[in-house]
Amino acid sequence: MATQAELEQRIASLEKRIAELQAESTPGGVFALVDQLFPPETRQHMRAARKEQLLAFRSLIDKWIARVEDDAPAPRREAIKVE
Repeated sequence: MATQAELEQRIASLEKRIAELQAESTPGGVFALVDQLFPPETRQHMRAARKEQLLAFRSLIDKWIARVEDDAPAPRREAIKVE
């Protein structure tokens, strides 16, 4: 049978492990996993690609904002009948 000190040490060890597992399940934990799976150069390219996607969305939103501010109607397409 384990002594009181051994049980307390085991409980402390388990609590520490639980805290580590909870940290891994947070978004920071996901990034830590990515850091382990991919080499630094790959992570750098992935980060740059995410930034470019965000910049693309920003430019699209900026265009929509400009249309609203200018109060200009959206350009319409002309229907062309094809025979």
